[in-house]
Amino acid sequence: MSYLNREKPIIEAQDVAKSFRTQAGHVDLFRHLNLSILPGESLAIIGRSGAGKSTLLSLLAGLDSPGQGRILFAGQPLDELDDNARAALRLEQISFIFQSFHLLPELNALDNVRLPLEIQGRSDADDQARHWLEQVGLGARFDHYPAQLSGGEQQRVAIARAFATQPKVLFADEPTGNLDDDTGHHIIDQLFHLNASAGTTLILITHDIDLANRCQRRLHLHNGQLEESRS
Repeated sequence: MSYLNREKPIIEAQDVAKSFRTQAGHVDLFRHLNLSILPGESLAIIGRSGAGKSTLLSLLAGLDSPGQGRILFAGQPLDELDDNARAALRLEQISFIFQSFHLLPELNALDNVRLPLEIQGRSDADDQARHWLEQVGLGARFDHYPAQLSGGEQQRVAIARAFATQPKVLFADEPTGNLDDDTGHHIIDQLFHLNASAGTTLILITHDIDLANRCQRRLHLHNGQLEESRS
């Protein structure tokens, strides 16, 4: 990924605030939150359940908008993009891995990986889908549907799908949350190996300290602020 300027942030959050109204009253989730992530970094955002980790992911990925402040992607303020432009940015430059896999049940493993490539208009969609499934050890599972795959295998399909589009940024939200410990460790080994090979920026949302420690940087989300974590 030599086209990236590694001295300039790929994602920035500038003075971001986000609040909600609930039956119990007004809740300030973030206030004056700032964050800068360089291309190629691996970053873990940790914190207790309900601290706002997934909401922050949605803001950084342009799925949601802050109440105040702004998010920049490669220097481009996301609030200056309309819905179509944001969708195009996510399609071309961002991928996601979630704990619930989000595979389409009516598509087999190959088609689940091939679909976003076809949406991108890639002429090599089939070859790339096969390549990435082989990279995660599922070369013999092309024709299997999600219901025919174990949880670990489904997450490996999701990993193949995420890397196949060659994103600049990969967001992973509790990627081992639905897996047993042994399977989860294997999945994470694959994720970090592929991420290092691809040079992708990895933003990992987790409550697992051991998993967070695999990243180059760790930030603790607490009381609406991000603090550098050393352990």
